[in-house]
Amino acid sequence: MNSDMSDFHWAMQIIGDLDAGLIVVDKDFKVCAWNNFMQSYSGITAEKILGKNLFEIVLDLPKSWLIKKVMTSFSLNTRGFSCWEDRPYLFKFKNFTPISNGLTEMRQNITFSPLTDVNGNVSHISLIIHDVTEIAKNKLHLEHSNHQLSTLSKTDGLTQLFNRAYWESRLKKEFNEARAAERVSSIVIFDIDHFKQVNDNYGHTVGDDVIRDAAELLRKTSRNTDICGRYGGEEFTVILPYTNAEQALYFTERYVNALKKVPFQQKMERSIIVLV
Repeated sequence: MNSDMSDFHWAMQIIGDLDAGLIVVDKDFKVCAWNNFMQSYSGITAEKILGKNLFEIVLDLPKSWLIKKVMTSFSLNTRGFSCWEDRPYLFKFKNFTPISNGLTEMRQNITFSPLTDVNGNVSHISLIIHDVTEIAKNKLHLEHSNHQLSTLSKTDGLTQLFNRAYWESRLKKEFNEARAAERVSSIVIFDIDHFKQVNDNYGHTVGDDVIRDAAELLRKTSRNTDICGRYGGEEFTVILPYTNAEQALYFTERYVNALKKVPFQQKMERSIIVLV
């Protein structure tokens, strides 16, 4: 008997000091275990919640989702799992790590495990809440970095339009899709005449401003489905899917009229070429 009590005492210490949240509930969601981790992060003491219905004490839980997960473990006698990528957290605990990267709440993985009685029947379910905030931060940071690298690899640094290499890959893709679907698309190519004089007379800084202004106006004039790029130097190009020659000409005229209103340092002629 003393040996059993000692083992029980050790088990309770291990549960209490576990570096994860531990909850045990019965079929009525009465809380039978609530360790130190849960007390520290929730601010709810074991005395307040033990023997009480979980949803009556913790009010902001996703009730229907949690009931479904727990009852599935009861009925199938199998372990369940919830990943932070599917549901960021079960308990809305604050993230106290020094560098949060925008994660104000702790990200959690949850394991649901059936607990059986002496007859082998499932009597309770344990929920183990793992703090995976650091893992989440690292993965989100990596995804953000990869997205930035992907953007840089296909974007022209000066204009933020697509660079020539990526634009040409999109041109090939659009050509193949248009031919397969037997539909029309158009390409508009234009450059800024006498642009060398701008650089010679006003400097490359002014020349860069002119290029940026022309690119920004192209971005505003085009549709979301259009594919705009800087082809090189002062040359720009845009793919117009589902657009015939007459519609492409209307696009170029609208762009030129808008371009004339831009207060450039020097009034310049601009040439437009429409290819269908």
